[in-house]
Amino acid sequence: MEPSFYTMPPTFPRIREKMCSYQALCNRRSTAVFPIGRSLLGRGIYAVRLGNPRRFSLFVGGVHGQEWLTVLLLFRFLDDLFSSITQNRPLADIQIKKALDHQGLVVVPALNPDGISIALEGASGAPGIERQVTNLCGGDFSHWQANARGVDLNHNFAAGFHLCKQAEQAAGILGPGPGKYGGERPESEPETRAICRFIRTQPVRQLYAFHSQGEEIYYQYGEYTPPRAPLIAQVLASASGYALSQPTGTASHGGLKDWFIETFHRPGFTIEIGRGKNPLPITELEPIYARLIEMLLAAMIL
Repeated sequence: MEPSFYTMPPTFPRIREKMCSYQALCNRRSTAVFPIGRSLLGRGIYAVRLGNPRRFSLFVGGVHGQEWLTVLLLFRFLDDLFSSITQNRPLADIQIKKALDHQGLVVVPALNPDGISIALEGASGAPGIERQVTNLCGGDFSHWQANARGVDLNHNFAAGFHLCKQAEQAAGILGPGPGKYGGERPESEPETRAICRFIRTQPVRQLYAFHSQGEEIYYQYGEYTPPRAPLIAQVLASASGYALSQPTGTASHGGLKDWFIETFHRPGFTIEIGRGKNPLPITELEPIYARLIEMLLAAMIL
């Protein structure tokens, strides 16, 4: 672990640099770093693969701009996994090398690099379209969750999309903005298409989308919620102390885990880390990680 990396928010150059540090540790057989696509403004969306490529869990963070602590959380976990592998030592009594031979893991730490950049840097985080993003939020970037087009990625998936639009309209959300607008159609955004394309072409056994905040776990979506999902959810809840819950209102449809469950009939989960107001302070990272390490390992190997 690089302690200095976790003293500042994850700007895109730091994300890219971190990925390069992992690249140096990869052997391309059991570990790899690779792009799955690019954001609207051309920033890379990167994935890290460890272990069995034919059977793996997928962790996704950084879906919303202000929720950048999820990016650091997943990097923190990756640091420990790489350290365990390279030093051939257990992590929380788990033999990581052996576990990953059976069930692999792919981590996409930052699905929305543009949104994170805008949340952290304001208009300068959207080079070339500074005026447009400023107009979308009236110059107040303190609640920015969307991508650079003002589309909320977690409302942009093809799962109850018409219901998502109805909820948006009822809430007075009629166009692009800092959050909660799902776009004109499902998968209209390059970031959404990138993760959907990856999932459609890969043997993803189960999906975990990390958000903040609330200390809650969502695991249901309609009639296609898999029979084994409640048991996995109970294990995650027991390991973390988080509550099992269901989203409401505009958060009820159009999300990544909703689409995954409805499309593939496999377990999908949203993990709302921490408690407070977004963005959660960086000082919360270590306490949250300490609380969630066993849950992250369980999610990886179940």
